[in-house]
Amino acid sequence: MENGRDELSPDRGEVAIEGADRAFYGRRKGKRLRPGQEHRLADLLPHLRVALPEQGERLDPPALFPNAVEEVWLEIGFGGGEHLAAQATRNPQVGIIGAEPFVNGVVKLLRAVDDGDLSNVRIWDEDATKLLAAIPDASLARVYLLYPDPWPKRRQRKRRFVSDETLLEIARVLKPGGVFRFASDIDDYAGWTLVRAARCEALAWTAEAATDWTHPFAEWPGTRYEAKAIAAGRGPTYLEFRRAD
Repeated sequence: MENGRDELSPDRGEVAIEGADRAFYGRRKGKRLRPGQEHRLADLLPHLRVALPEQGERLDPPALFPNAVEEVWLEIGFGGGEHLAAQATRNPQVGIIGAEPFVNGVVKLLRAVDDGDLSNVRIWDEDATKLLAAIPDASLARVYLLYPDPWPKRRQRKRRFVSDETLLEIARVLKPGGVFRFASDIDDYAGWTLVRAARCEALAWTAEAATDWTHPFAEWPGTRYEAKAIAAGRGPTYLEFRRAD
């Protein structure tokens, strides 16, 4: 436990990162699924799951959706899916891909997709870095990473999703002018992200005033984890970076 929470809290967006240098795989399942959840997992997820192309080929993100979309966004580690579902409802002209290997989070998003008849959502329930690698250059308008697991102990920090390598990948898949939005209630992780973003020449922090990082993003619906963090006295940090033209 750290800061009063499980290091792999299912309330957080869990992200899988595999490899010799950064071996991590988030807990795949929590509470036992109810029959309705099992049904959606078996029947609905296969229709929404992103199928990666053959090795060496790249996805066509807009073609993942049944209806034409104006742009495509990616949320890495969507947790319970409330932010993703709210954005998909508010922006039907946008296709949104959600990456989340935590099964209990996936089924929560599946319910929101089912109840809201959201045709503009697609899901990747495996290693997020594999998905990023399959996305073409300059093809996404937004990438979100909201309340990722902070891996607070010093020996664990190499497992954090934000790194020089992943920021370069995020910058690569963003269109010129596209944005990467990061939120965390852990000051150390926010600082960690700012330091690495400053080293990424393709990303520029959009803050114009000293307090900009304390204000939620425009059209921000909030998340359940965020509400818990605020109730516990942990103030969120909101960082936005823009891809250079």
